[in-house]
Amino acid sequence: MNTHHRRSDASVDLLIETHDLRRRAGQMIQVARDVPAPEELGVDMIGVPEGSPIGLDLRLESVIEGVLVTGTATTTLVGECSRCLNPIEETTSFDLQELHFYPDREAEEDAYRVSDEETVDLEPVLREAVVLNLPFRPLCMPDCAGLCPECGVNLNDHPDHEHEERIDPRWAALRDLGTGES
Repeated sequence: MNTHHRRSDASVDLLIETHDLRRRAGQMIQVARDVPAPEELGVDMIGVPEGSPIGLDLRLESVIEGVLVTGTATTTLVGECSRCLNPIEETTSFDLQELHFYPDREAEEDAYRVSDEETVDLEPVLREAVVLNLPFRPLCMPDCAGLCPECGVNLNDHPDHEHEERIDPRWAALRDLGTGES
């Protein structure tokens, strides 16, 4: 059984009632609503700000084993580019699909369950769908040039940016040999 931590106020909105399905295989309900994002929904460089809206478009279907939840979650990701550190803000959708077993059905120990109060908790499913599909190194654009390693100027804004070739000070005396200067 999943371990439940103390729920934030935002995640209470991610509890979906299933009593209308009446445990009859083939019954289905549609759920479309906006819910506030739970805390820490993301990774270091990009994520969903706590409390920002997540649009849920779900289908809950009663099957013999439990309730199958399928649909999408649409939200705005906020973060920074891993190459140039410019802010990123983009709207994206994540696919959700998970079977929540009825309490009296046999399932793996870590399987999701329909609660005794006939609700399904979408927070862990949403968290998995979002966090596992976030880019490890988010980019502001696919061909982001990043920052100059010497001075830090944004190479996207200054594509012709250059520095004079640096010579290792240990070899500087050899450079002068070729010119006849000493």
